[in-house]
Amino acid sequence: MHRSRLLIAAAFCGVLSACSYKPGFIKEYKIDIQQGNVLSQEMVAQLKPGQTRDQVRYILGTPLVTDIFHQQRWDYVYRFQNGQTGQVESRRFVVFFDADGRLERVGGDVLVAETGELTVPTTNSRLVDLGSLPPELADKPLPPREEPGFFRRLMNSFGL
Repeated sequence: MHRSRLLIAAAFCGVLSACSYKPGFIKEYKIDIQQGNVLSQEMVAQLKPGQTRDQVRYILGTPLVTDIFHQQRWDYVYRFQNGQTGQVESRRFVVFFDADGRLERVGGDVLVAETGELTVPTTNSRLVDLGSLPPELADKPLPPREEPGFFRRLMNSFGL
């Protein structure tokens, strides 16, 4: 009787310790964690001194931190942790307003655009050469469209 209790206790401890063991070749998936306000350089470049709080909120979004003791300051904080490497990237951007609620100055990790960058138009299009058909193939008509098979018609009847 004593031996069976000892054997049950040993088996229980073995099963319990097996739950905490993870072999080295098993890699669990860890997600990327993104928190806070994502601010791009283009968003910050739109800020100009004298803008109202509503205009700044429209451009940058709602600030993450609005301190009751510092009502003339908004903090935009961003933190990204890579799930695979565990590397953490954090940014901080601060917007200061004057007593009238107008944008006075900014500070932080994202740079404000230069005046030349604001006035120079940027071209966001590019030319892609797809080639051209030889003249003998250009006059040839397109082949007729193939009718869908049985399974495709069945899937289409269900709306898939």
